[in-house]
Amino acid sequence: MKQFQSYSRVLPWFMALLLSAFVAACGGGGGGGVAPDLTAKAITTYSLSGVTGTINETTKSIAVILPYGSNVSALVATFSTTGASVQVGATTQISGATANNFTSPVALLVTAADGSSATYTVAVTVASITAKSVLAFALGGVAATINEAGKSIALTVPTGTNVTALVATFTSSGASVTVNGTPQISGSTANNFTNPVTYTVTAADNSTATYTVAVTVASSTAKAITAYSLAGVAGAINETAKTIAVTLPSGTSVTALVATFTSSGASVKVGATTQISASTANDFTSAVAYTVTAADGSAATYSVTVSVAPGSAKALTAYSLAGIAGTINEAGKTISVAMPSGTSVTALIATFTSTAASVKVGATTQISGATANDFTSPVAYTVTAADSTTATYTVTVTVAGAGPAPVPLGSAGNFVILAKSGVSTTGSTAVVGDIGLSPAAATFLTGFALSADATNTFSTSSLVTGKLYAANYAAPTPAYLTTAVSDMETAFTDAAGRTLPDFTELGAGDISGLTLVPGLYKWGTGVLVTGVGVTLSGGANDVWIFQIAQDLTVSNSAIITLSGGAQAKNIFWQVSGQATLGTAADFKGIILSQTLISLNTGAKMTGRALAQTAVTLDATAITKPD
Repeated sequence: MKQFQSYSRVLPWFMALLLSAFVAACGGGGGGGVAPDLTAKAITTYSLSGVTGTINETTKSIAVILPYGSNVSALVATFSTTGASVQVGATTQISGATANNFTSPVALLVTAADGSSATYTVAVTVASITAKSVLAFALGGVAATINEAGKSIALTVPTGTNVTALVATFTSSGASVTVNGTPQISGSTANNFTNPVTYTVTAADNSTATYTVAVTVASSTAKAITAYSLAGVAGAINETAKTIAVTLPSGTSVTALVATFTSSGASVKVGATTQISASTANDFTSAVAYTVTAADGSAATYSVTVSVAPGSAKALTAYSLAGIAGTINEAGKTISVAMPSGTSVTALIATFTSTAASVKVGATTQISGATANDFTSPVAYTVTAADSTTATYTVTVTVAGAGPAPVPLGSAGNFVILAKSGVSTTGSTAVVGDIGLSPAAATFLTGFALSADATNTFSTSSLVTGKLYAANYAAPTPAYLTTAVSDMETAFTDAAGRTLPDFTELGAGDISGLTLVPGLYKWGTGVLVTGVGVTLSGGANDVWIFQIAQDLTVSNSAIITLSGGAQAKNIFWQVSGQATLGTAADFKGIILSQTLISLNTGAKMTGRALAQTAVTLDATAITKPD
């Protein structure tokens, strides 16, 4: 028992001694090494093409999630580190950036000063759940700025732009784009952008994102005159001084020249008259002022000064033939005179004046005088100026044709087909010239597979060598068509109202097999041309007008033959009923119909189809006249 008590007193001292020895062995004293700082090689920041990565220091991994659609084959990585160096593959990088192929994981080796290292694995994924982004957006051809985070689209269109019916073009990474409930896929739609427009993009997983489009119209200095010409001569625009200078050829009359200009502003004012990208006739003997007003009401005034080039004062200032004034083209040095029908052109008297010292006709010198010449062929006038320089003018004389005066078509003559309610085609139709439809919309241009122009002012078709216009297209098309249709109706009234016919009720309405001379023809019935056809014989300037109270029927394979130089542009068929061209018929002339014009399979027409209702085509060919 005493022995046990003795051990009990010694045991605490012995345990303390063992503990001290253990601490010393573990480096508790001053003689042991220091463990390296293993964290002095951490990557502290990492981003890939601006997208911040998530760094997991424990697992030594970096994860980057890129936006949907990103190309990961050549992205640029930016990083920094607390270590001495970063190695990417065999390349050493120190707090820098490198481009890598991130289609597979990339390893970044970080080496600390003591040689210890850590390898980080970079894994790149592309977001899929947000595959509903609008990738591109443009309005009327103006690219927009897309804010993906705020789901907003903003763009600024030029001053004066009409934003009520601009066409939006966009692409999306989503399955569909809806505009006010209407699905669109990488397409375009016309909207009223006077208020914000929303586009809803639906992804494959049916999640959605709504983008708000805000449109502003530039104001500031968007009121410049961007182009200016006077009688075809370009002006020099000084935007700083707000002046326009035009130098015209010697001898030009500046009292009533036509100015053509365009502007980026909302309107251009000439005197008290407002002009929008149009032209106006002015007296340019003194300076003319153009005021351009921007959408915000700010204005700029341009002063136009006109000078006439010196040194070439040899222009013909006036010319007439037998009292008929000629049209002088100073630029082309040509003079044209149109004489009445039946005039003999072999010995007409020409009267002219010139700014030069002398005018030579053949070998005879004339000064502000007159001479008799043979005008059956072009006549040359040589004008000699005081400095002996010369200019030669060529005079051409035309004689008006026999028959009535032509029917003025006005702007309706710009179209090979013009109708009010519809134009339709089937089969391999070929149209050469423009087509117009008003007041009906483009949906009534059927069978043409229309392709809208970017301006939305017209369409094109593989079947038409020309443009197709409809009343619902963008300005100025509606006004252009309204005028053309009005001119068509006026032309019909003019043709129907001609009096004193040369022939009345010829052939009781059947003109098959006849040869018809120029003149005014009138029928109170319909007119028929059977398969034997009809011939119109006359000169190049001769005119035919056919007044038909009922239908015009051209039978299958019937041919309207022109002889003696007669031209389709001078033949007018005024039809109060409907006009029908049979299968394989070959027709010439301008049809002014109060109702339908129908061209059956294989029919050909050289002329114009101007209908106050509709025009129908079936694998036909219609070509505007020369």
